[in-house]
Order: sequence, then C-alpha cells, then structure tokens
Amino acid sequence: MKVKNEELRKMNNSELQNKLVELKKDLIKINAQVAAGTVPENPGNVKNIKKTVARIYTIIKEKEGKKSNL
Repeated sequence: MKVKNEELRKMNNSELQNKLVELKKDLIKINAQVAAGTVPENPGNVKNIKKTVARIYTIIKEKEGKKSNL
C-alpha cells in the first residue's frame, strides 16, 4: 500500500489525517496477526506502511511550517 509523495502532497490536512488513521489501523491489524502467531498476507507491507506514515507526518509538519511563515 505504497502511496506516492505527489499524491500525499495534493491532499489537504483532513485527508492526510484520515489516511494516517487508516494506515495505523492496518499496522495494528498486521501487528496483531504477528502477535497471534499467524503470518501476515504481505510481510513486506509493514515497511511500506511505516514509511508512508513517516511521509505523512513530514508533509503535515511542512504544511504547518508554511502557514506559520505567512
């Protein structure tokens, strides 16, 4: 579930927040599967989700920084 930077930058803050919640839910679900001892459908997806979450946080911070500079 990799999302491109251009797609994320086009989103407004509320869309970014919604995407962040969705990704965190997916991550919790995958972590629960691992804790239960089952193998997730796509183990490599964890890395992509974590990177996308980090990208979203970075973009939100950048947008907040631009607002404070105005």
